[in-house]
Amino acid sequence: MALTVMVATTVCPGWLPAVQAQTATAGSKVQERDGEPAKPAAQTAKTAVTRHTISIGGKEISYTASAGLLPITGDTGETEAELFSVTYAADGPQGGKHRPLLFIFNGGPGAASVWLHLGAIGPRRVEMLPDGNMPAPPFRLKDNASSWLDLADLVFVDPVGTGYSRAARPELTKNFATVRGDIESLGKFIRLYLTRNERWSSPIFLVGESYGTFRCAGLSEHLVEHGVALNGIILVSSILNLQTTSFDNGNDLPYQLFLPSYTATAWYHKKLAPELQADLDRTLSAAETWASTDYQAALNKGDRLSAEERQAVVAQLSRFTGLSPSFVDNRNLRVDSRGFVRELLRDRGRMVGYMDSRFSAANLDPSAPSGFDPTVTTIRPPFTAAFNSYAREELGFQSDLEYFTLGGGIGHWDWEAKNGYADTSDNLRNTFAKNPYMKLFVASGCFDLATPHFATEYTLAHLGLTPALRRNITTRRYRSGHMMYLESESLAQLKRDVAEFVAATLQGQAR
Repeated sequence: MALTVMVATTVCPGWLPAVQAQTATAGSKVQERDGEPAKPAAQTAKTAVTRHTISIGGKEISYTASAGLLPITGDTGETEAELFSVTYAADGPQGGKHRPLLFIFNGGPGAASVWLHLGAIGPRRVEMLPDGNMPAPPFRLKDNASSWLDLADLVFVDPVGTGYSRAARPELTKNFATVRGDIESLGKFIRLYLTRNERWSSPIFLVGESYGTFRCAGLSEHLVEHGVALNGIILVSSILNLQTTSFDNGNDLPYQLFLPSYTATAWYHKKLAPELQADLDRTLSAAETWASTDYQAALNKGDRLSAEERQAVVAQLSRFTGLSPSFVDNRNLRVDSRGFVRELLRDRGRMVGYMDSRFSAANLDPSAPSGFDPTVTTIRPPFTAAFNSYAREELGFQSDLEYFTLGGGIGHWDWEAKNGYADTSDNLRNTFAKNPYMKLFVASGCFDLATPHFATEYTLAHLGLTPALRRNITTRRYRSGHMMYLESESLAQLKRDVAEFVAATLQGQAR
């Protein structure tokens, strides 16, 4: 277990809204208003600094952990929000201001950084079962031998409405629940962090998962326009263009892009014909080829498809998905993810997960149009409980606020997409043109029905880059789900791939 030594606890500039907590800090002043005592203020936010050691790859690393808040100010200089973050920085000769620095976000929108923090990248990790399933409570942490701390210093950031991050007043929360407001606030956080910690000379990387990849693409151009040029971006389970995943009337793109993930899922649950069950890689290649040729052509024809052509498509779609011919025919050759997850294992009385379609749960209401995600029910309790214990007991950060791990802190999200689909792939493309040194690493899971790998590859193939800039992109595919790091084998492989990417990036940029 990592050694924990409390070094200092200092009051952080800022606030926490009183409505969120019931107890006042010892020694805090309770002011009177109109002769009546004011309600106690929330527990004062603090920055906690602790020191630890961990062994990664046989090498012992001493590091400092800092958990606290930074203010986000408006044009008038008034504090509009406080963002919570946890930083891990290597000490001694291994550390220093020129060490690479990774800013890390999860997605949602509405998800805290706890998933990458305690699942993949940080020095401590939630102890899950080897296959990624939830163990019996109570839940425990263990040292993460696949932590990225030996590669760089790590900053895990919670956007407004996630984790302990809050707007100054409840009515200001909506200003941050937009694509632009989210990017601008995180851009301010990064610039202020670099200034206060004197890290402007560090190589800088962004890391995002799910919607975090969407915000990283947008942030990349926002930052370069504010003088911050990135060395690299690491995208885990990417979604940059919402058209690729939006099952809308008139938008046939997702049906072909989800198909290979349906095939992988059916393969895992042994619902395919014997010749397709024999080799997943070969079967996926065949599904991708058919999806982007004959299936795409059939979808484009719409009602012009002949009866013979339609029956041929029904047969192949049934063959690659494990669904009955009558089901795909009744769905007009268009099976959305909600229908697929509830239909594939209907004969077993179960439904599969969205974020990891290897997981399944009892389908207690087969007639319902949709249900819960078995993946989320597997991960929410252990990560929530583990972080609340970790923040107080190991990081020394005290707060009475609820730590929002997944939803709960934001309301309606404004995608700011008028007459179209939200898309930050254009921002990524523009950043490559403005900063040709920037490298990109993209990790995808075969069993991911939230951000399918084929949709990610489609988006990357349509960035419109020159051949030289295309060579700046590295992609890797894992036999895992949306959170490929839940599984021990994929966790270790992800770390090896990222280590190779970071080393090659810095070596190629060395002068």
